[in-house]
Amino acid sequence: MAYGGVPVVHNASFSIQKGEFFGLIGLNGAGKTTLIKAILGLMTQESGVISIHGQPLDAVESKARLAYLPERFEPPWFLSGMEFVRFSLRLYKQPFDEAKVIAGAEKLALDPAALKRRVQAYSKGMREKLGLLATVLTQCELLVLDEPMSGLDPCARTKVKDMLVEGKSHEQTVFLSSHILADMDEICDRVAVLHDGQIKYVGAPGELKKKTGAENLERAFLHFIEEKNAA
Repeated sequence: MAYGGVPVVHNASFSIQKGEFFGLIGLNGAGKTTLIKAILGLMTQESGVISIHGQPLDAVESKARLAYLPERFEPPWFLSGMEFVRFSLRLYKQPFDEAKVIAGAEKLALDPAALKRRVQAYSKGMREKLGLLATVLTQCELLVLDEPMSGLDPCARTKVKDMLVEGKSHEQTVFLSSHILADMDEICDRVAVLHDGQIKYVGAPGELKKKTGAENLERAFLHFIEEKNAA
């Protein structure tokens, strides 16, 4: 993938297993969102092959089995929170159950009463929670989440992680990018390090910490890319 003829992501190769939590980490401008857009078919790669559930990227079946939450999530301002969730579920041909929506909102510490209000009155954190709620309730096999913890306080982040882990018990697969590496360390089975437009590492967070001698994933990541820059 390139912008203005300048390569952004190249030689990126990895696979994600069913039921796995897979994290993508990298510095600002490393190409994380570009790579995610390519995986979703929102931009065309110049070479290589991307498949989802063993199906070509442009197959209707593969798209129908994944749900995506972008980093800058902006729901239609004229809808209420409940109307947006209803709309999202309809897109995925999922039944709408108001009681289940309210229960999900409570799990995320999103005031159920707010679901009746238009989303234009929501704070950034409330919009993020609404997007996560609608995405998880689609019950898609694959969830693609770009910076899902952005704008959330520690309490809300904990509740989001709990909800995602609950979905894992139903073999939901999660592919996420985040700058909050403590969260990635906690919930990801494996992570990929994207640096200088290439995937430099794929493996368990614990292995990267062991490899660099760091106590946490954030320092392990920094040590790792410093070594790559020095090489």
